[in-house]
Amino acid sequence: MSRIDQSKDFIAIRIAVLTVSDTRTLNEDRSGDVLVARLTEAGHTLADRKILTDERAEIAEQLRAWCDDPEIDVVISTGGTGLTGRDVTVEAHRDVYEKEIDAFGTVFTIVSMQKIGTSAVQSRATGGVCNGTYLFALPGSPGACKDAWDEILGKQLDYRHRPCNFVEILPRLDEHQRRK
Repeated sequence: MSRIDQSKDFIAIRIAVLTVSDTRTLNEDRSGDVLVARLTEAGHTLADRKILTDERAEIAEQLRAWCDDPEIDVVISTGGTGLTGRDVTVEAHRDVYEKEIDAFGTVFTIVSMQKIGTSAVQSRATGGVCNGTYLFALPGSPGACKDAWDEILGKQLDYRHRPCNFVEILPRLDEHQRRK
């Protein structure tokens, strides 16, 4: 079972938060606030934070810019993962991914099922990797952001988490680009 190895030092990583919404402003962004609070309380660094409307090309452009920034290790977006016509965050993420982390959506659904039952089927949470950067798309509710951080990301983004975690392989995510 998973555990924290207290003999290892914590490694802070740099995380950007993107809220996707046609209506929210920074003052009304409770989901983004949840993510910022949790990542900073854990000891990580907020590298950047933005709000964009539900426009696939703009979302993908921002994701690519952050993936090209060597000062950003992880991007977490919230919003736009549902089923309506304006929900295009998942498609924008997949436009950017080099590799998808298929199990992330599955594990998120399992966690959500325990909280909201079969309504979890309406979420399309996803994760992937681009240019040595992790990307995760979460639903736009504060509860979903809490669940994703508390049950998955908070653990996987902690270098001390055993038996394995995302941080320990972070330096190798782009090794294929360094080969000659």
